[in-house]
Parts: sequence; structure tokens; C-alpha cells
Amino acid sequence: MAMKYNELLPHLFRLEYTKMTAVLCRHFGLQHIEIAEDIASETFLKATEEWALGIIPENPTAWLYTVAKNKTIDYLKRHTIFEKKIKGAINKEVFEVEQDYDFNKQTIADSQLGMIFAVCNPVISTEVQICLALQILCGFSVEEIADAFLTKTETIKKRLFRARKSLRNDNFEIKVLQEATIKSRLDTVLLTLYLLFNEGYFSKSNNHLIRKDLCSEAIRLTLILTENPMTNTSKANALLALMCFQSSRLDARAGVTGEVIQYEQQDKNLWSKELIEKGNYYLVNSCSGNEISKYHLEAGIAYWHTAPADKNKWEQILHLYDQLILIEYSPITALNRIFALAKVRGNELAIKEVKKLNLNEINYYHSLLGYLYANMDVNKSISYYNKAITLTKSLAEKEILIKEIEQLDKRKGNT
Repeated sequence: MAMKYNELLPHLFRLEYTKMTAVLCRHFGLQHIEIAEDIASETFLKATEEWALGIIPENPTAWLYTVAKNKTIDYLKRHTIFEKKIKGAINKEVFEVEQDYDFNKQTIADSQLGMIFAVCNPVISTEVQICLALQILCGFSVEEIADAFLTKTETIKKRLFRARKSLRNDNFEIKVLQEATIKSRLDTVLLTLYLLFNEGYFSKSNNHLIRKDLCSEAIRLTLILTENPMTNTSKANALLALMCFQSSRLDARAGVTGEVIQYEQQDKNLWSKELIEKGNYYLVNSCSGNEISKYHLEAGIAYWHTAPADKNKWEQILHLYDQLILIEYSPITALNRIFALAKVRGNELAIKEVKKLNLNEINYYHSLLGYLYANMDVNKSISYYNKAITLTKSLAEKEILIKEIEQLDKRKGNT
């Protein structure tokens, strides 16, 4: 096997557990999601027991789906809950056809598309919809969701409990998507996938700052949207363009030992030309109408980051940030805009603009000031970097900041 057991199973769990759950929910109904999750969990438990003994199948993914299918059939035969609560509500003819359902690529894609729209249910708040989708469809832990929303884990636990209760009371079927449902829920779906990608691209809750598996999953799910005529919208294409541009630089963002390499030090030869071309393709597709969303603007910014050297590059990026901050303000967007401002108009002006924001509880606020002061006041730069270290939970991010401080200390020693 190319991958060891202790690496293979977590990798497959992240990739396949949510797909498996979606297909099973398509069969049982979303109100019985716990049954689907139990069967998926039992499947991976069986893999853990057998594979730990060295009995790893030639095709692990196919093995998992075969086990899941067999466990589902066993459940339908033996558990009385099916007879009492579900079977009577299912059309007999449809049930007989679906007893031989398969975990094929199309079924998984259709199930996940239906699942994400089912979870993004307007009977619960948008914020809670996203929390639920990140957990059920994307496999996020409670801690990861809390970090994405910059809130406490207990708050997220309460939201998820209430949301799951609402799902149990809703008889939504993951089979046929209606146009009205898509229109009312698509924005929340896109935001969920956006958050999923961001957690992979710059993880705040994991020792690895870059998590390619999450980025790949976000791209795969967004691609499903662009391949369905009802969800192939301008925003969906813009979001996919953004993901492609950002992903094109993933291999250049990490060194041999996993250390993160900042944008200005990246080897551009490692950037994926294929993904940049795909980004261009989807960005062009996104311009079919007059709509300009935050995804269009962020995709434009990401495009300029992958574009060849151009004397007007940072002016273009700053202009796009100026538009983005008017559409949707966020502290991180404001700080990113100031980074671009520094490139265009210098660090002194940028420092004044950063301090106006007064975002003392955000680590990036301090790390940006550390960066801006680096060539002006080494001691201040080190002080801000140290403050940023105290505010981040990410070990990988701490390592980056410590290296910056070490470089500054060397400069001090040489003067």
C-alpha cells in the first residue's frame, strides 16, 4: 500500500464518510440521519478492526462501500424500527428498486447535492444551517466549526443539537431538487463550501496550516454544483474559480518538512498551470451576467496573485479589495486590503490604517503590524509578532511567527 494503515483510514474517513452518509440518507430520509451515520460509523469501525491486523483490501474504498451496503441490507432486515416507522411511508415499488442501490459516482453526487440543500433549510437560521452542513456534509468537528465562526464550542454544540431536532421534524426527501428550493438555499450552500475551502487553505484548528483534503473536497462539491443545470450559476462559477486559483499555489505554500512558505518566497514554478487555466475558465463563465458577488471579487484578487509580474498588479488587487469591503465587510478583509495598500502606498500609511481598525483580539492584526514594522522598527515588529503568537491556537502558525522573530533577531545581531 502506498499509504500506511494509520494514515489511510483517517484519509478515507475524511473523504468517504460524508458521501456514504448522504447516500444512506437518500434511502432512509433525512429525519433518520442518525441511522445513516450509525451505519457509516460501523463500517469504519469494521475497517479499523480488520485493517489494524494487516488485512487491507486492494481497493479500500470499494471495500468500505460494500460493507456499508451489506450493513444497510442487514439493518433493513433485522431492525423493527424500519418496519414501524419507515417502511409504511415508502412506496413499495420504489423501495424494492432501491434495495439494490449502489454507491456509484452519480448516486453519490446526486445524494450529496440533495443533502446539502436539505441541510440548508430556512426553518433554521442561516448561521445554524452552515454549522450543520459543515458537520454533516463536510465532516467538520465541533472545534473546527467554532473556529470558523470565531465562537465557543459549547455555543456550536447547542446550535447543532437544535438543528438536528429540526431535521428530524422535517420530511424533506433527498431525491428531487425543486427550482424554488434551489433559489432559496443556494447562497447558504455556496457560503458553506466557501468556509470549507477556507479551513483547508488556512486552517485555524489544526496543527497543519494547510489541509489539502478539505480544499479538494470543497472543489469537488462546488464542481457538482456547476455540473447541474439548476445550480450552474454565476456565483457558483466564481466560487469555483476562486478555489482553483488558490489551490494552484498549494504545493508552493509548503516546504519539504511541511513548513509554510509565504507568498513572496514561493517558487512560482511549483504553481499549477492546469489549475490556473481552470480558474480562468470558471472566472470567464462567471461573467455571463451582470452580477458581481464577493466570490467574483475574491476570484479576481486570487487571479492577480497567480498572474505574471505586472507593475499594476497590486493596484488592481487594492481596487478589488476596495469593492469587496463595500459588499461584505469583515476584519480579515479589511486587514488584507491594508496589506495590498502597503504594496501600493507604503508601510507608513498602512500602519496608520491598521491601527484605526483596533482589532486587538485578532492575531492577524498583530502579525500584519509585525510585518509592516519589520523594516522600520525591529523591536516593535518583534513585539507585535509575539502578541500574535499568544492569540493563535495553530501550532503551524506559531512556527511561522517564531521564524519571523528569529530572522529579526539575526538582523539585530548584525547591526
